[in-house]
Amino acid sequence: MSNNVLRWAVACALGSLSFGAVAEMLPAEAAIDEVVVKGQLLRSSESAYSATVLDTTAIREQAFADVDELFRFVPGMIVRDLQLGSVASNIVIRGFGNGGHGGDLGAVIDGIPLNEAMSHADGYVDLNTVVPLEIESFTVFKGPVSALYGNYNRGGLVDIQTRKSGDYAEADFSLASYDTVDLQAAYGAKLGETQQVNLAGQLFRTDNYRPQSKTERGTFAGRWSARVTPDLQVAVSTRYLQSESDSASYLTAAQFRSNPRGIDPNTQNDGADKEFLTVRGDVNYQINDELKLLTFAYTTQQDFTRWFSRPVSATTWRQREETYDRSVYGAGTSLNGVTALASIPVSYIAGVETFREATEYKFFDGLDHRRRVLPAQSDRETELNSVSAFSEVRANVHPLAQLSLGLRADRFTGGCELRASETGTDPCGALNKADHVSPKVGLQSQVTDWLQLRASWAEGFALANGFVKYAIGGQPLNENVFRQTEVGMRVAAAAFEFDVAGYRLKSTGEVRTVAPGVYENFGATLREGIEASARWKPVESFELSAVYGITDTKVQQNADARLLGLAVAGVPANSGNLEASFRPSADWSINAFWRYVGEYDVDALNTLQAESYDLLDIAVSYTNRGDRKYRVYARLDNVTDEKYATSVSIIGGQLLFAPGAPRTVRAGIQFDF
Repeated sequence: MSNNVLRWAVACALGSLSFGAVAEMLPAEAAIDEVVVKGQLLRSSESAYSATVLDTTAIREQAFADVDELFRFVPGMIVRDLQLGSVASNIVIRGFGNGGHGGDLGAVIDGIPLNEAMSHADGYVDLNTVVPLEIESFTVFKGPVSALYGNYNRGGLVDIQTRKSGDYAEADFSLASYDTVDLQAAYGAKLGETQQVNLAGQLFRTDNYRPQSKTERGTFAGRWSARVTPDLQVAVSTRYLQSESDSASYLTAAQFRSNPRGIDPNTQNDGADKEFLTVRGDVNYQINDELKLLTFAYTTQQDFTRWFSRPVSATTWRQREETYDRSVYGAGTSLNGVTALASIPVSYIAGVETFREATEYKFFDGLDHRRRVLPAQSDRETELNSVSAFSEVRANVHPLAQLSLGLRADRFTGGCELRASETGTDPCGALNKADHVSPKVGLQSQVTDWLQLRASWAEGFALANGFVKYAIGGQPLNENVFRQTEVGMRVAAAAFEFDVAGYRLKSTGEVRTVAPGVYENFGATLREGIEASARWKPVESFELSAVYGITDTKVQQNADARLLGLAVAGVPANSGNLEASFRPSADWSINAFWRYVGEYDVDALNTLQAESYDLLDIAVSYTNRGDRKYRVYARLDNVTDEKYATSVSIIGGQLLFAPGAPRTVRAGIQFDF
């Protein structure tokens, strides 16, 4: 893409700032809300794009130890847990199967990206850096609909906002099977008239249900803010994670059938160690009642090493080591405003941002119980630099025509350099420079008080995966482009809520290998589906809620003609959850949760399938609403003790299983202190 196109996109983004010149036309009730970092134009209740939102109350009620568990409430989303301690799992969203462990799902916390450029896989993200109890809102947007975020946003985006105000002191302490202990705490308080502090922490440990599967981690987050003047606010925040895990790796098909709680004798002392630290500063300035300037800068430092035993042939297993030392520096600024054009209320965001991410990467294979015995296959440093401009506009033309427009322009540069001699053959050179402009458009119609319709079209992109982007023989490579069309409907009556969306998402420009070190854009995949959620509350004491998703994927263009018309591996065709809540009294609650994951193809040729499974969980809780408020809860997960695999894959020509948890008991107490 030419430099002129990029300049035009930047000009469009910054040009939208001129809307503030007509602020005198703004209705009084449209004053700008409190916003942080990049603002919140894509609120689910007002958005033309599909989204699922969980707030602090809903998250605390679930009492989860892992943020990944929250995805079960999002229609069409599945977590294929790899059961490798301190290693992210595969998250399925809109026909993409490598969210979390790869780049199919964007993740941001308070506007700052959590995805990692080159840690194990492009877009890798570890949500253990977030304490469940600190979350203010957890929003999942479907598809590449947000102009506020670029790469890794193709299947969707999870936007996590933490608590930044309020006076509270909360704790959640639980014990569970297999010596599992989870302690979470969150604290918020005003310091005088102008300052605020918000803290959160989590200590978690488990021996797990398989040998050699111990995990220990500690997470801390803190934020201090001060209102220097009535219009100027500053804040400093930090986030720290340290985790250590042992891992039992995968089981073969025969081992899984005979003893799903066992360990393959070829597995060595696998595991992972991680240390993560980020520090950020914010300066927010209220220019006037309708316009706010938000500026931030941050740095992230991370050390991550994992050891993993896996088959390399039908008879041989090897242990490998991967080490990633990351340094990230980023900054950005945006204007957030509300105005009116010809008496039409308009809200908007426009800004620019940049980051530099450097990763020192080492890869060793054939280890002897974590001892390096062979030269490094990879010992190199990669650098990814980004400069972006973005703009989103929402215009309430009429209740039947609420228009959303977005535009994002990204430029990437960087490169790869060898740090020492290595035996591998992966490319390592200058980055294939990439410019991309991504438009988004949505329309929402409030037909009646109870019926809302929506339609949208959005484009996203992805850089070439892994070290391919650093291949001289692959230049010039275009971005992998994703275009999504969606229509949806929301019904909200007194006791019944229903939301359904149908989507068509096509990716083009997928990269294939022409010859060793030579690549080209050649490949296309179509993803279609229907996602629905429903909630029925006929009386105050009973509630029934459900989510369901149907996904159909099809390879449309590929260098291997055998793959044409086949489905994408790792993506279940359907999934669903059903939850029933009954409150026999104001203090007692009984919940039953049933979830279903359909079968999916394991290999690209669709010759092997992972079996479907369904699980039943039951929970009961008692809440004391007196002066010393507390809640006691107990859960029984996998009531029927079903034997199932949370993930099935092929490595080294062998079919491997990650066994799911057996029947598990958990009990805890939540209290304010």
